[in-house]
Amino acid sequence: MISANNVTLRIGKKALFEDVNIKFTEGNCYGLIGANGAGKSTFLKILNGQLEPTNGDVTITPGQRLSFLQQDHFKYDAFPVLDTVIMGNQRLYDIMKEKDAIYMKEDFSDEDGIRASELEAEFADMDGWNAESDAAMLLNGLGIDSGYHYMMMSELTGPLKVKVLLAQALFGNPDILLLDEPTNNLDLDAIAWLEEFLINFENTVIVVSHDRYFLNKVCTHIADIDYAKIQLYAGNYDFWYESSQLMIRQMKEANKKKEEKIKELQEFISRFSANASKSKQATSRKKALEKIQLDEIKPSSRKYPYIDFRPSREIGNEVLTVEGLSKTIDGVKILDNISFIVGHDDKIAFVGSNELAKTTLFKIITGEMEPDEGSYKWGVTTSQSYFPKDNTRIFDTDLVIVDWLTQYSEIKDATYVRGFLGRMLFPGEDGVKKMRVLSGGEKVRVLFSRMMIEASNVLILDEPTDHLDMESITALNNGLIKFPGVLLFASRDHQIVQTTANRIIEFMPNGTMIDKITTYDEYLESDEMARKRQVYTMAKTDEEDN
Repeated sequence: MISANNVTLRIGKKALFEDVNIKFTEGNCYGLIGANGAGKSTFLKILNGQLEPTNGDVTITPGQRLSFLQQDHFKYDAFPVLDTVIMGNQRLYDIMKEKDAIYMKEDFSDEDGIRASELEAEFADMDGWNAESDAAMLLNGLGIDSGYHYMMMSELTGPLKVKVLLAQALFGNPDILLLDEPTNNLDLDAIAWLEEFLINFENTVIVVSHDRYFLNKVCTHIADIDYAKIQLYAGNYDFWYESSQLMIRQMKEANKKKEEKIKELQEFISRFSANASKSKQATSRKKALEKIQLDEIKPSSRKYPYIDFRPSREIGNEVLTVEGLSKTIDGVKILDNISFIVGHDDKIAFVGSNELAKTTLFKIITGEMEPDEGSYKWGVTTSQSYFPKDNTRIFDTDLVIVDWLTQYSEIKDATYVRGFLGRMLFPGEDGVKKMRVLSGGEKVRVLFSRMMIEASNVLILDEPTDHLDMESITALNNGLIKFPGVLLFASRDHQIVQTTANRIIEFMPNGTMIDKITTYDEYLESDEMARKRQVYTMAKTDEEDN
């Protein structure tokens, strides 16, 4: 068990947390939620000892081991991948290294023998002989092939490092597991694996995530941070939402009844306070009136943007034809003879672990990259808006937000453009912020503003939920559901894919694809997908063996 006892954290004059008392018990998974800036990551740092609270303390059951997801992706660059995972249990790793050092000694003494014997006993008690195989199983489950296991961390790409650090946090069956945004940069297959891992995990988990489907799948409780307090709810994310809304409705109804009673008492007192025969009753009602207290109903600190993509013209029957697209990057075949036709009712989710294939396709069909082979053709009635995965180049400008957005508007009026910014939670003065100083979430909301201004009938979105809070993701989800045009998108957010897509295209690791008209959940359950994946896996195994 881990608990926060009267925890207060002040940053300057502001109290981020005040007198927080909460217990996290064994066998439960707690989803820690709250608006951006509410202090979710900060609270995890208090729990794992990285940050000292202003007042109060954190207690952990004696003898229990706490593990957390490291956020520094460069911390272990000097270590091999398997070693990095095993470092999730630092004591076990230290024993392994000390044993190795002793056995490497040329002048092996009696004292060394005794120490080695002690270490071997502790090593066996910690199931150390299975450490490497356990670490390998975690890596394989997250989609990191064995060929990477003995590479140095510095040789891995960012997304692979994230998976290794996640495996490190999960390693060795920790008693308390703290995960801050564990699904970031994970493909949907890895997220599904992590869901099953946490569902079967028998100890304590506290997780921060913006993925609503993930929270619904794994959480037994929700800890909601709002107004410097943490309120605990039993159940998953959807149950929290219904419960919190129900609580507000009940408080409003109770207040309404109290207000009616107050009015009734006030009218009686007003009518009869001067009446001698009724004065005793009036005095009694005054006392009753003084006892009635209305419940304080604070509005939530959460703010939801308003996302509404409205195309300026209807789309025709001919949307997009892709024929035989192939692309090799740095000697690796990313797309291999890809062909498909997009219809005017299509909402296509591009899924699979081959994220580079999705991004490469989007860059080709938006004209940012040339294919090696093949062609694509947009219908004459189409207009496209593109949300790129990497927006660094877009924001490398000294323009302020309003001036930059005005370039994309037919109506060259700052007030008109500011209207779109207002929907995306940018107050008037924020419109003159420079593009290059915006945060990750602000950049995403600016790009959504541009897409709404462009009013295109085809939206192409490459991982649009990165850097967004739960409220913005929900608003985006609702906006995409309502959008009447064509959608081509890649997203790790299971709920967005499930509620939006009517067609799934999965890019396989070898650059080929599966194309199926179905919802995402139906696709995941389909025999065809399982069979094709098995065929690919077998082919890859044969290839490696040869």
